[in-house]
Amino acid sequence: MINRQWIGLSAEDKLVIRSTLNQFLLEHHTKVPNYIRNKLVKVIVDIGRIDWPHFYPDFLSNILQLTSQTDTVLLGVVILQTVSEELATPREDLSMARKEELQRLLIIQVPNILSLLNNILESVLEKHRHLVAATPPPSPTSGERNNHRGLESSMLLISSSPSDTILSNMFKSPGRHVQVEALPPLDDQSKLLCTHALTTLSQYFSWIPLSSTITPQLLSTIFHFAGFGCETKSSSSSSNFNTNTQSLGILAMNCINELLSKNCVPVEFEDFLLQMFQQTFYLLQKLTKDSSTNSTGNRLSEIDEGYLEKFTDFLKLFVSIHLRRFESNPKFSVMEFLALFLKYTFRQPTFDGYYNCLDTWNTFLDFIHTKERTAEWKSIITRYQEALLTLVSHILHKLQFKYNQSQLEELDDDILDDDSETEWQQFIRQSLEVVAKVAEMLTAETFQLLYQPFSENLHVYHSLEQYIATSGNKRHLIISAENECRRLHCALKDLSSLLQALGRMAEHFIGENFPQRLSDGTMLLEKLVSCVEYGTKTKLYEVRSTVQNVLDADFQSVQAQAIASVKAFCHWLSQYYNEVNKEPQIKQKFISTMTTLLEAVTPLFSNQVPERIVHSAAHVVLSITTTVKPAFLLQLPCIQNLLSSVTQGTLDSLTTEVQLLVYRSMSNALILPWPNESDAGQNWTERASHHQIYVQQIARNVLLLKSELGNHKHLREDSTSKQVIRKALSIFQDWIEAVSGEVVKSKQICYQSLQEVIQVSIALFPIYLHPPEVEVIEAMMSFFLSLFQGLRVQMGVAFTQQTITTFMSLFTQQQLAETIFQESSAAHRVVEKFLKILELVVQEPGSAFKSFIPSVISICIDQIYPIIAQRPSPDMKLVLYNLLHELLVHNWRYFFKSNVLMKMNNEPEQVENVQQFTSVLQSYGQSFLQPDIDVFRQNLESLENLNFKWKLYSKTIFAQGMLTQFLNVLLQVLVHRSHDLLQEEITVTIHNMACVDFERFYNDFLHQFLSDCEGLTSDQKSVLQQNFKTEKDLPSFSQSIQRLVNDLRYYRQVNSSLPEGSVKF
Repeated sequence: MINRQWIGLSAEDKLVIRSTLNQFLLEHHTKVPNYIRNKLVKVIVDIGRIDWPHFYPDFLSNILQLTSQTDTVLLGVVILQTVSEELATPREDLSMARKEELQRLLIIQVPNILSLLNNILESVLEKHRHLVAATPPPSPTSGERNNHRGLESSMLLISSSPSDTILSNMFKSPGRHVQVEALPPLDDQSKLLCTHALTTLSQYFSWIPLSSTITPQLLSTIFHFAGFGCETKSSSSSSNFNTNTQSLGILAMNCINELLSKNCVPVEFEDFLLQMFQQTFYLLQKLTKDSSTNSTGNRLSEIDEGYLEKFTDFLKLFVSIHLRRFESNPKFSVMEFLALFLKYTFRQPTFDGYYNCLDTWNTFLDFIHTKERTAEWKSIITRYQEALLTLVSHILHKLQFKYNQSQLEELDDDILDDDSETEWQQFIRQSLEVVAKVAEMLTAETFQLLYQPFSENLHVYHSLEQYIATSGNKRHLIISAENECRRLHCALKDLSSLLQALGRMAEHFIGENFPQRLSDGTMLLEKLVSCVEYGTKTKLYEVRSTVQNVLDADFQSVQAQAIASVKAFCHWLSQYYNEVNKEPQIKQKFISTMTTLLEAVTPLFSNQVPERIVHSAAHVVLSITTTVKPAFLLQLPCIQNLLSSVTQGTLDSLTTEVQLLVYRSMSNALILPWPNESDAGQNWTERASHHQIYVQQIARNVLLLKSELGNHKHLREDSTSKQVIRKALSIFQDWIEAVSGEVVKSKQICYQSLQEVIQVSIALFPIYLHPPEVEVIEAMMSFFLSLFQGLRVQMGVAFTQQTITTFMSLFTQQQLAETIFQESSAAHRVVEKFLKILELVVQEPGSAFKSFIPSVISICIDQIYPIIAQRPSPDMKLVLYNLLHELLVHNWRYFFKSNVLMKMNNEPEQVENVQQFTSVLQSYGQSFLQPDIDVFRQNLESLENLNFKWKLYSKTIFAQGMLTQFLNVLLQVLVHRSHDLLQEEITVTIHNMACVDFERFYNDFLHQFLSDCEGLTSDQKSVLQQNFKTEKDLPSFSQSIQRLVNDLRYYRQVNSSLPEGSVKF
């Protein structure tokens, strides 16, 4: 009734209802359940939202009075929170003018409200405060136990250079007069009142601007409560305090974070912020003290997780938004802050807490990177070097089983999450991401920190062969003692992690860094290759042991990761190969290294080798043939043997992905250009001949189907034939996609080798199309799509035209409908690929392809669009509309025949094929009436792009015949709120359309739009038009559109709530 019928009630009725509700709430607020009390509060606030202050002048004064009285203070605070929720950001059931008025009135009352809430919290503290003698605030390292162990002893590696004066200024106690040492024993009622007061403060802080209304007294009070979260659970219980009071610390930190999240800070407020940071860092200092109540000495493990999450949010906000303001402030010591934050990071009791801290470190590192191009860059790096290297040391310490086994064993390494990562993989990735960022600034130093533990663990790995005994055909590890097996397990896990970390370093050894780090790079690569060679020679993954499940996975991980790390250095190998050609004396060394590596990798392509190792081996061979491309590659016996295995089908037992990688690797070796060789020295003729033979051997089973072309029934029923076609075409599609960005000669050789396969595929296509064998047809369409995308030039215009004509004749209206109506994703993908091929056709600039345009438009608008227009086929619609967009962008002159001479003579622009142009744009308009937001967004962007490039909105055919319809549809979409996520984009499009003729938009369109709007009175329509400001700039226009939509919806809602017949439309 309040929201829909209140306006229609008489003043007497309103007064009775208000009085009754207020009286009932006042008398029963302690008796009724909270949810009923809250509903009554919501109703009263809703009345105030409509009537205050004009018809309900004492609305807010009554609330403030309730908040000031002891018996009703809780009720008053609950109402104040609801006032903020409902009045500061009201819903759409108010006019825009009323919303602005409410916010303006509420801002005036904010100082009184905040003062009341501060008094409430202060009174609770005074009532329950247990004081101890005043003591000076401790220094960041005081209270630390002398018996530091392991990680704890190395937490503060950064020297404490700032003076005690700076420290005392930086880390102030939150108390103004006294130090609060213990958690106040709040009774339940006081705790409940504080909970609501802090929640209400947080609500107000979320929207009020930073100003003098937020007083130092209020901040100090909030920090008192924030300090409660620092109390450990054990200390709370030992003092007989209510442990749930820690929740007040969480709420207080929430208030602080609301203030900190504001990026726009007045200059006069910066000192105020500094005070906030000083007080919060005192809490950080307190949190990172050692604990004497648990064996680890880690105080954070005794703190509520919710509080730690809020505190980490505070640190993240400080670093991301405010650090730049105070980095050079003499009252703020960045280095001491980093020292405390380092301790805080590595004492996190949960991995999620650790990840959140790493995110903040990443933000800090990005902040440093923003200064890279400044004159002070070297001094900045020097300033932070010790801190950053300490961070890397601690990360490496944390990720090594040698130091942290019990915690790391908790991480699952089997189950994949939504990002296809295990818990262990996520831990390693997030940790190494920070290490990699530090390495960008301190490469040599980071490398040394990684290399030392890597060498130690590699030595352990290389010594394992002496502990392997052979018994018959089986080998087993003679290390059986539990302790020794555990140490070996830790060493292998750490070796795998450090191999991954070194792989991440590869980018810092190439490019301009290559000469100065050549010796380190050479040394490291030799170590990596020796690790791969040793793993292949010893086949440790086959060795049996007393802890088989554990060590077997470790051996596999080391071998796979060693190979992956070599792959990461393939760009370094490529640069090294270029140097080899300049300095022949090191050529033999390079050949020897490459030979050793490939001889260690190529034997791994066997189903007897674990899949993860085979997978890594396939990737490194591909990287070598794609990136390094040594000219001697095909002369190596191991590569010749691999090529022979591929053509004989020896790899058929491996996974499809591995087969594709190896097939492509051998193709690359045959057709990609060798670096630093002239065209004459590339031996193209011989390599092309070998490649053609290679293709014929792989495709031999497909080429044999030529003899079966007359036996359609057999081909359609023979599953082997279908499988052969799909496999061969997937291999060749993979090649084409890979070679599309290579030199012309490589693409020519690839196309020439595939010509016979292409001809056979075209002959087979109609056999499997009628009726469609979807899986085979999809493989063929994927192959031809990649062919048109990658080798269109090599195919030539005539053959391309012939192939397109064949496809268009086969995909008749009946065939398209039959395929779409199959309602399978594979069938839809067939049509989508056909449309993508047509998209390539309409993008071609040559006149030979312009003859296809009428047919393409007909296929889209007359054959496909009517079928899918009202069907839930979002992917196909996106592809169809993208094709139409490309057709318009690349073939504008098909519709508009303007030239320079016509423009100089001011002759009217000639429009041809009007019906087709109109049909395409009408299909756009229809899509705006559909619920699919992705199609809506794409077509909105398409219209804007067409206007930017071809001035679509200014064209006479659009401005006179379609502009009004599009404006009407887009405004109706805003009014009905059907696509709210695109509100801003729709408004920009409306503005650009209005720019064509603003006078016409304001005087004609807007008037007509409002005249046609149902559910509004004449006066309301007049007010809406008058309130629409005639400014032409985008920000003002957007505000007017927002006001129009909001007020139009408000008027309709009001009118619908009034008694029938009371409003005349």
